[in-house]
Amino acid sequence: MAQANLYSRVIGTGSYLPADRVSNQELAERLAKQGVETSDEWIVARTGIHVRHFAAPDQTTSELALQASRYAIEAAGIDPQSIDLIIVATSTSDFVFPSTACLLQNKLGIKNGGAAFDIQAVCSGFAYAMATADSFIRSGANRTALVVGAETLSRILDFNDRTTCVLFGDGAGAVILQASDEPGVLSSALHADGSYANILCTPGNVNKGVIEGSAFLHMDGQAVFKLAVKVLEKVAVEALEKAQLTAGDIDWLILHQANIRIMESTARKLHVPLERMVVTVGEHGNTSAASIPLAFDVAVRDGRIKRGQHVLIEGVGGGFTWGASIIRY
Repeated sequence: MAQANLYSRVIGTGSYLPADRVSNQELAERLAKQGVETSDEWIVARTGIHVRHFAAPDQTTSELALQASRYAIEAAGIDPQSIDLIIVATSTSDFVFPSTACLLQNKLGIKNGGAAFDIQAVCSGFAYAMATADSFIRSGANRTALVVGAETLSRILDFNDRTTCVLFGDGAGAVILQASDEPGVLSSALHADGSYANILCTPGNVNKGVIEGSAFLHMDGQAVFKLAVKVLEKVAVEALEKAQLTAGDIDWLILHQANIRIMESTARKLHVPLERMVVTVGEHGNTSAASIPLAFDVAVRDGRIKRGQHVLIEGVGGGFTWGASIIRY
């Protein structure tokens, strides 16, 4: 049973983007060499994306997570050995197993034997991970959690499919949650509907050393758009009701950075002014589970998000999964 008056609060954020910054024009030129046509105008009009980052061939998801985690630990001003829970949200883990979280724990030099595991909820992964870490801390089981969203999606993109390869990028974001007697994570709501698995998936698996099915990301863009707008509004309202707040109480809206049209439609449905929405999709592309913590860190570090403000985070992704949390920063 959760302990009375025990909460989890965000005490530090961090993020990391690989060095290879690829503009729409550069990507279009790369794709043209293999007979795939696209343009900066086409990409921007449909997505709002101008730039994305791609990991170097030798950069793993755990390496991106490591850099973001170090920045979050530094911002929190804590000893890494005090971290007794690590949750990594990713769909592009280094290995089949062990988990990226275990690899990250080792790379951080944490030797206290605290729990470390991955969560796979695709673009909703960070929302799922935050809710999970909050529950662990509020139960009294853990005191300090490192929650990371990290992806190397460029490894599963089919660069012959212009409808998907222009959308995604690589990166990582992290937060430190710590037990507190002051409310931090006020509410969370998580959902899934596996009957929509086919509209966004990477339908492959490894069997006897051979990939069966497809190892590339597949997406029905129109179906994803329609479902995303519908469920993002509902789960936001649910989280607000749990926190006994209204949309007018929200200082900052941080949506999964997938597509500017989905984001703006959701903000309008919630009656949240567009100027109170943190937007990084133009510079990062869709970084799946990394997109929310990346945007969170950007807005904390540039001074937009201030202590005491209410932040609504929302994710929606393959599974089909969706979730939201209300955070008093």
